[in-house]
Amino acid sequence: MKTALISVSNKKGIVEFAKGLSKLGIKILSTGGTAKLLKKNDIPATLISDYTGSKEMLDGRVKTLHPKIHGGILAVRKNKVHMEDLKENNIDPIDIVVVNLYPFEEAVRKNAGFEEAIETIDIGGPSMVRAAAKNYEDVTVIVDPDDYGPILEEINARKSKISGTNYVGKGKISKELRQNLALKAFEHTARYDTIINQYFNEKFGKKFPDVLNLTFKKVQDLRYGENPHQKAAFYVDPFIYENSVGTIKQLHGKELSFNNILDIENAFELVKTFKRPAATVVKHTNPAGCAISDTIEEAFKKAYDADPLSAFGGVVALNRNCTEKIAKLIRPVFMEVVICPKFEENSLKILMEKKNIRLLEAGGIKTAEKGYELRKVVGGLLAQSRESPVSILAKKELKVVSKRKPTEEELRQMKFAFNVTWHVKSNSIVFAKDNATVGIGAGQMSRVDAVKIAARKAGEKAKGAVMSSDAFFPFRDGIDEAAKAGIAAVIHPGSSIRDQEVIDAANEHNMAMVFTGVRLFWH
Repeated sequence: MKTALISVSNKKGIVEFAKGLSKLGIKILSTGGTAKLLKKNDIPATLISDYTGSKEMLDGRVKTLHPKIHGGILAVRKNKVHMEDLKENNIDPIDIVVVNLYPFEEAVRKNAGFEEAIETIDIGGPSMVRAAAKNYEDVTVIVDPDDYGPILEEINARKSKISGTNYVGKGKISKELRQNLALKAFEHTARYDTIINQYFNEKFGKKFPDVLNLTFKKVQDLRYGENPHQKAAFYVDPFIYENSVGTIKQLHGKELSFNNILDIENAFELVKTFKRPAATVVKHTNPAGCAISDTIEEAFKKAYDADPLSAFGGVVALNRNCTEKIAKLIRPVFMEVVICPKFEENSLKILMEKKNIRLLEAGGIKTAEKGYELRKVVGGLLAQSRESPVSILAKKELKVVSKRKPTEEELRQMKFAFNVTWHVKSNSIVFAKDNATVGIGAGQMSRVDAVKIAARKAGEKAKGAVMSSDAFFPFRDGIDEAAKAGIAAVIHPGSSIRDQEVIDAANEHNMAMVFTGVRLFWH
């Protein structure tokens, strides 16, 4: 290897790496800012504009798009025609390409203006990276500063640490390493272009583009998937506009499992929807209990007491900091996870006595309704908008359809139950009283069965409670079962062809009934 091209936006580690290359007698070509840094550190570097004989143009928009650059990168060394072309045009082969791209992602993260964002779209950088990755047989491409050290070790070794290949002399890089670096380079440019594509879709109002390009970065490998025979990993979105499972910081406990992450998602997204202190315990992506109160301690106690049996081994989510009092309530029971904005000092100390419990800080409560909800199916992908039924309901007027109007307290409880219903698998029924769930029927094929399950779980607590359903009642049987349990008021979307039959049942039982017009299916 005789020549390296270095043009980096992220200067981390580049001085040390360039020194290592220079000591090996490798000539360095570089662009303005990078060349200035190298020369400042007494590292010889030739400006690309001096090498090509073409000055940088258009405020730096054009500087590396030149045959002497791309010819040197793309030439296949064992192709005689290619090498004759290089010689005829006075082009040196470029053996190492060290490039990372203009910080478009960082500019968008800091809410840069549109014009500033546009100027951070790199053109020459991706072209060089793609060219070098394409010609990985002869060229080493480096896009990640974390690779500088291992590459220098490989070049200086007598034997490749990757493949075990013996080298006649130093200055070699194994084919396996070049392949891995080429793969990383294509991942790098694909992610870069995808983020730009997503940004333009958002700016130009293309909600569901004809081609949906997505990019996610791996955070961690998981022990296994939903079941031990499945392998799994956790990936996050490049742009997270809210506190969520993608922003969590684990402070203690075993590593997260696939199922933990699904439960955390459901639990934290539920408590985020409430302005008042809220707590929930989720099991298998369904709330075992949920409550709001004037204090977070009371909210947790009511949420846990709603169904202590089902709460065993669940995920606790709070929309306020975890206090010492809550930690003492959790300590005697088995819980898999606790997630909250922050743990107060004493609470963390108490809970860390439990070796395996996972303690997660989300950093705050910030919500957004940007992006997509995505579901993978075999052979395709479903994408839908993220729109909270809570915000939709706030814009609608509830329609009272029964003879008896709900009291103000019943109306408050119905709105609370409606909110919880959004996070219960369909068909779903929620009984609520005193700002807490008292019975939940989840994931049933028959709505009346969901009512029966909620009634059985609630027992005597169902008397005077309200009932929320994620969709309309197709028959009056669900209302009749609720009446047997003692339900006083019902909230559901309505719009069944048998609405009148259902309303008549409510009137017979002196129930108040409200239509929302908003369906809450969750599959």
